[in-house]
Amino acid sequence: MFGYVTPCKMEMKLKDFEKFKAYYCGLCNSIKNSYGNLPRLTLNYDMTFLAILLDSLSPSKSNFKEFTCLVHPLKKKVMINNNAALDYAAFCNTTLAYYKLMDDVYDNKTIKSKVFSVFLKNYLSKPKIEYTDVMKYTQEKLLLLNTMEASRGKMGIDEQLSIDEQLSIDELSHVFADLTGFIISFYYKDASFREDLYWLGYNLGKWIYIIDAYDDLEKDVKSGSFNAINSLLNTEPLELNNFLALIKPRIDFLLTTCADQCLKHLNRLPLVKNEDILNNILELGLMEKMDKILNNISEGTPPISI
Repeated sequence: MFGYVTPCKMEMKLKDFEKFKAYYCGLCNSIKNSYGNLPRLTLNYDMTFLAILLDSLSPSKSNFKEFTCLVHPLKKKVMINNNAALDYAAFCNTTLAYYKLMDDVYDNKTIKSKVFSVFLKNYLSKPKIEYTDVMKYTQEKLLLLNTMEASRGKMGIDEQLSIDEQLSIDELSHVFADLTGFIISFYYKDASFREDLYWLGYNLGKWIYIIDAYDDLEKDVKSGSFNAINSLLNTEPLELNNFLALIKPRIDFLLTTCADQCLKHLNRLPLVKNEDILNNILELGLMEKMDKILNNISEGTPPISI
């Protein structure tokens, strides 16, 4: 459910992309310093966006540091160092990764996820006191989401048809959307702009939940795993290709609406820096990702190289 929030590299200025990479490497370093090397494997672009967004509202100057990366040892890299927003994003990254692994264990009972989650739990055994509310809220919301998905997934077709009006894709995605809004707005919980941060996060979380479900639709149908889009909207049910053709315009509309709302609330925030980077991600990056997934474009375009 993570890794969809990426910049549109082709439309990003070189200096902005270098700064984006500095945040990404800084997040990796913060995870290592706070939780160890193993959790660095969970590093993702969504949490890089979180760090950039939160730091963009702080007047403090960025502290850049040159370093040698073990993955790319032949070339010096630059990272942002000693940054509170990166430390918070490192906590959120590790926490969400742990509960995502637990979800995989519950849904698919994979040995790999179970083993990794056991190790990852040890790193989260003593969270900073200021983050305990975030961890508690994350646990509660993801447990609720798992419960809702599990109860829906166990229903037969007749039962599903009888409650269609009671549960929609908007209501199911609301849980993850609310969690994302809470996580993003918690950092500035006493700020006047907290409401705009919450609604930016809410719409981004909804966008992530829906695009992840669409991206996994074919795989989930073949494996028999729960998929929100298939369970809630494919009520006849239709053969996969026919269902995709039918549902694509609706999913496109939902995702585009969420992306538009993200941008609207971003433009209301008193940004101090990184405005071009954030606009690139929310205005172009989300649409680029949608185009690839909705139109089933293979990764012929090389992935972002950090």
